[in-house]
Amino acid sequence: MTLDQSSAVPAASTLAVTPHLLSVDQLSVEFRTRTGVVRALEAVSFDIQPGKTIGIVGESGSGKSVTAFTLMGVLDRAGQVTSGKAIFQSDRVAVDLLKEPESSLRQLRGKELSMIFQNPRTALNPIRKVGKQITDVLRCHTDLAGEDLRTRAIEMLASVRIPDPDQRFDAYPYELSGGLCQRIMIALALACSPKLLIADEPTTGLDVTTQATVMNLIKDLATQRQMATLLITHDLAMASEYCDRIIVMHAGHVVESAPTHSLFQAPRHPYTAKLIAATPEAHKAFRDLIPIMGNLPDLKGADLPPCRFSQRCDRYDPALCTQTPLVRQSVTPEHQVACWKPL
Repeated sequence: MTLDQSSAVPAASTLAVTPHLLSVDQLSVEFRTRTGVVRALEAVSFDIQPGKTIGIVGESGSGKSVTAFTLMGVLDRAGQVTSGKAIFQSDRVAVDLLKEPESSLRQLRGKELSMIFQNPRTALNPIRKVGKQITDVLRCHTDLAGEDLRTRAIEMLASVRIPDPDQRFDAYPYELSGGLCQRIMIALALACSPKLLIADEPTTGLDVTTQATVMNLIKDLATQRQMATLLITHDLAMASEYCDRIIVMHAGHVVESAPTHSLFQAPRHPYTAKLIAATPEAHKAFRDLIPIMGNLPDLKGADLPPCRFSQRCDRYDPALCTQTPLVRQSVTPEHQVACWKPL
């Protein structure tokens, strides 16, 4: 699917089966605030195949988490989907996640769709034992009951390599370290073997060693279960190591999408190239890092340019870059870029 595809949304019962587990097409989201309408996402499109790990990267405020919350159906009440579709191949039938009623989404969340939130200490219930939080999910989505629930929950704790899982079952989140809480979140998300895992900055606040452990764990479990993973991160180095494909977002736009190797070897969007140049690497000295000058545009502005990176771009051409709509073209069949003057 290219970045500029669009079509009418058919009824859920008539949606065709595709080779993609999830196909997001032309997703746009707005937030209505007291000071104006924030156009948080505009024409966002991408696909995820079973067993693949897709990374979404970009600066804070680029729309990464809004995309995840929209797909999970947990968008803030001020948010509104203004266009697009998100076709998910569920066990029942292909469904549009943006059109499904809340009752149907509750059946999907935790069972076929799961999410690891940025801060496990705020995502976990602080006054409920962690094992009970896992059994709550199992009770809702499986036929397990009684002691089988506890047994399965302990197995999940063991699968994410938590020491003494039978004892940790009765622990509260505040009694555990940040790394253990993050593993609890992973166990909670994977309890019902979902088809798609959305990991939103899953290593935030963790030390480097724990970050590697958590990411290796997610990757191993995804491989074992043929689970698709949507990894949301600002860390390009992490994305390059764990993702099969990378989607680059800037100010609510998908500006580039490519296989990981291709993206890092030959970035075509000026923003992507600047992100890579600003990423610390083992062989780079601090003085070699090149910051991206300027700030994200005000998404409440009534006069947002077609390319929201244009005011920060060295290749800006007023004769081209002010044309509407924003061009989205395929450099290769697997490499798309939203730029009038790609590198």
